[in-house]
Amino acid sequence: MNETETEIVQMTSDVVVTTPDSHVLLIERGWDPHKGSWALPGGYVDAGETFRVAAARELAEEACLWVDAEELREVGVFDRPDRDPRGRFVTVAYAITVPAGTTAQAGDDAVAAVWWPLAALPPLAFDHAEIVAAATHA
Repeated sequence: MNETETEIVQMTSDVVVTTPDSHVLLIERGWDPHKGSWALPGGYVDAGETFRVAAARELAEEACLWVDAEELREVGVFDRPDRDPRGRFVTVAYAITVPAGTTAQAGDDAVAAVWWPLAALPPLAFDHAEIVAAATHA
């Protein structure tokens, strides 16, 4: 890309949902890129939405887990240019702790929603391992 080209930047939000007994909620992606891989719940910020509201909406849509957007704690901005094979995606990641035993189930775009032990996570799509580390080691 040269200096005169305009880069299209997509905006997304991701959510790290943990429990006091050290589990994290992951979804199995039902679409490319990374179809069949484990990832954090998240997705596009819709027109007129804040990143925080988008994070809460995506969590409800993908994992059938409803939280108050205001309860989400900002983890940080993740904007490495190569973090998504589709192009330039900037995400604001959030975290929330829910009670152990909280139920989640796959919603739209997800094949499964599973609580994984933080100490034994599978390989994660995108830079989601980095996001989980930032959220859980803060």
